[in-house]
Amino acid sequence: MTGKIFNSIFWTAVITNAVTLILVNALNSNNITHCGIFIIAVLTGVISALRMSRKITRPLVEVNPDDPKINYSEINPLINKIRIQKGKIRRQSNEVKSGREQLSLITENMSEGIVIADPRTNILSCNSGALRLLGTESAKVGDSIYILNDSEIFRHCIQDAMGGRNSSCILKTSGGDREIIASPSNITDTINGIVVFIFDVTEKQQLETMRREFTSNVSHELKTPLTTIYGISDMLANGIVKPEDVGQFGQNIRSEAERLIILINDIVSLSKLDENSVPRDDTGTDLYNLAEEVIERLHRSANEKNIKISLSGEHIEFIGNRTVLDEIIYNLCDNAIKYNKVSGHVEVKISHIPTKILITVSDDGMGIPPEHINRIFERFYRVDKSHSRQIKGTGLGLSIVKHGVMYHNGTIRVESTVGKGSAFIVEFPIEKK
Repeated sequence: MTGKIFNSIFWTAVITNAVTLILVNALNSNNITHCGIFIIAVLTGVISALRMSRKITRPLVEVNPDDPKINYSEINPLINKIRIQKGKIRRQSNEVKSGREQLSLITENMSEGIVIADPRTNILSCNSGALRLLGTESAKVGDSIYILNDSEIFRHCIQDAMGGRNSSCILKTSGGDREIIASPSNITDTINGIVVFIFDVTEKQQLETMRREFTSNVSHELKTPLTTIYGISDMLANGIVKPEDVGQFGQNIRSEAERLIILINDIVSLSKLDENSVPRDDTGTDLYNLAEEVIERLHRSANEKNIKISLSGEHIEFIGNRTVLDEIIYNLCDNAIKYNKVSGHVEVKISHIPTKILITVSDDGMGIPPEHINRIFERFYRVDKSHSRQIKGTGLGLSIVKHGVMYHNGTIRVESTVGKGSAFIVEFPIEKK
């Protein structure tokens, strides 16, 4: 069966041949009539050819690309190939779209920032985490990556990555410290873009600072009594101490040794609480009785400054580690004595409300300036460093208190007025039976 295209071409050829014959006859004749017939035949041929071409091409022009169907059997194989190729393109497009949506869903739920840029440092992708961490209100695809941050440190990090080197830096922002890690994306020796990761390292940097300070302070605190002990013992060994002064020098050695032992014990206690390695030896402890024992041990220190310690409240049993609870009450009371005025007063109260047990240690001493309250639980932190040598202690007491309270899932808060005194309130949750 002859197809439509073949038939159209056949009839176009017939008309063309007819026109050609008429043309030949006209040229061989000088008759004007024949010339007129020739012109009419030419026009008829042209019109017929145009109509035939439009008839042939109209189905091709009007074909629906989403559903390519045509009645020309000669090009049906081509239409089928187009239809198959279109199906492949649709599937690939859906896969790309699905991948993009999945990537967007993952990156938008990341707390970290991620930015992808092309070789011209234009943004190809940027999640909301990057905007939040860098404090940028908006950034869209096509913007320069430097719209996120225009600092010299950030620029240097990005330029290193564009040069083919992995780069990282710490960026200081109003919201905290950010670690920037930029890596190039290479195809053979060509850089086709970079990937930038942004992390919030504020807490990490603070911990690192605290670690360095702790190491420095521990070294200093350990070195001071050891230097004193070494100096006194050297004098005794060389016999340059008068016999009547030997006893006093021995007391000095013992005092410094005690200070050293207390410091080491505090460091060990704090280390165990830090690492959560304190044995969970929880037993029922009467907090009122425990407070009485602590006050008795501090009786001598209180008498040296003529400070009166009073205990009030009620007998309340709390399930916890007795040793840690003892350290909490002891350090709070010890600080209340150390930083109190002569002939001052310290009050310890054990009480409870429906959901919490309260341990309150208050004094009428020097008080704590507001700007220091958030730091007093840091290790070795002293509000008045000029008097730190005059006040005995390791500077770890309140840090031990804080970690001991956290160990029991409790909280601690401070109320203080400069010149009038301070109150430390420990709150432990009451377990429902």
